[in-house]
Amino acid sequence: QVQLQESGGGLVQAGGSLRLSCAASGRTFSSYRLGWFRQVPGKEREFVATISSGGGSTYYADSVKGRFIISRDNAKNTVYLQMNSLKAEDTAVYYCATYVASSGVYYRRENYDKWGQGTQVTVSS
Repeated sequence: QVQLQESGGGLVQAGGSLRLSCAASGRTFSSYRLGWFRQVPGKEREFVATISSGGGSTYYADSVKGRFIISRDNAKNTVYLQMNSLKAEDTAVYYCATYVASSGVYYRRENYDKWGQGTQVTVSS
């Protein structure tokens, strides 16, 4: 079993950067593809980025491509989301989760499990 805990959120000005961390407990962390999602009140949780178990394969939502970078350190049981050139529309609660499907469809929320509690990111314009 894997349990996830996000951190690193905060308040930042537009154009700034933040790095989110998702720390995992459990010995099977390195076996999982992981994803980052985000959610604002009243809207669906939306896909941001995903990374394969070994870190060699990544995918991004079009809205963050070129600005965000997902990475992982399996020795530290941690996945990161480096967020650059932040915009007001990036304001949301950010969550990490483990990918549990086999379809290869990485953007669907229902293909993920073991969600963390989330960390708030607020970008002021």
